[in-house]
Amino acid sequence: MSTSASPDHPPSTEGLPTDQDLVLKVIPMPGDCNANGDIFGGWVMAQVDLAGSVLPARYTQGRMATVAVNEFIFKQPVRVGDILSFFSKVVRIGRTSITVKVEVFAERFRSQGRYIKVTEALVTYVAIDDAGRPRPIPKN
Repeated sequence: MSTSASPDHPPSTEGLPTDQDLVLKVIPMPGDCNANGDIFGGWVMAQVDLAGSVLPARYTQGRMATVAVNEFIFKQPVRVGDILSFFSKVVRIGRTSITVKVEVFAERFRSQGRYIKVTEALVTYVAIDDAGRPRPIPKN
């Protein structure tokens, strides 16, 4: 039995987080890879920063900045043509900062519908005013 997606066999979401929001999907291209054919770690980090900022933006209601990458773990290489799904969850809200967990899952080009975790990170953002100083996060 094939696990690839078709009208009779939709993609499986087995192994994907159910308590997080899908905030970004992207496909890395050949210009994003190193000499070994793997995607640059810095490219993945930039995508994680974008994905991680989606949920905090709902709370800060204005400018914010990345202030810390508390943890960043590369679990598997990312390859050209992988379909990457970025899931995010707020893990802490402080007076001026928000920390989120971001998990990245890849569907390999030749085995779509099967997901493997390739990266996870913990990133902190701070709400800032027009002068770049920390400001309180508005109460919702």
